[in-house]
Amino acid sequence: MAAAEAQTREYAGSKACAECHQGEYERFAKYSKKSHSWKSVSVMASDLKPHELEGCYECHTTGYGKGGFVNYETTPHLADVGCETCHGPGAEHAQTGDPESIIRRPELATCESCHNASRVGAFKFKPLIHSGAH
Repeated sequence: MAAAEAQTREYAGSKACAECHQGEYERFAKYSKKSHSWKSVSVMASDLKPHELEGCYECHTTGYGKGGFVNYETTPHLADVGCETCHGPGAEHAQTGDPESIIRRPELATCESCHNASRVGAFKFKPLIHSGAH
């Protein structure tokens, strides 16, 4: 599935993935900092202006600006970086199990939208390309 096609699909949230991929989900939830990324956003929220806070959503939530996360009140199941951040919107895949309806092997460019030199410089974090925990 092409990345552009993925943007027209619906998000289900990582718990929908856990129904068939329990082991991967449990490892991701336990070992990946990404799976708890909303905590960082909520800690910083009071110090940020609304437009600055929205800038955090791009890398700290699932599908922001692409039909996914809107805000915590409306889409709390997409508030962390989840499975669909790398594998694309998964509602159809969760319903049908069709492997053609999900991105099985994400491209490096997907990671680099957040894990890039400008963000490393601004936030002093080390990009972990293989930090998915599965």
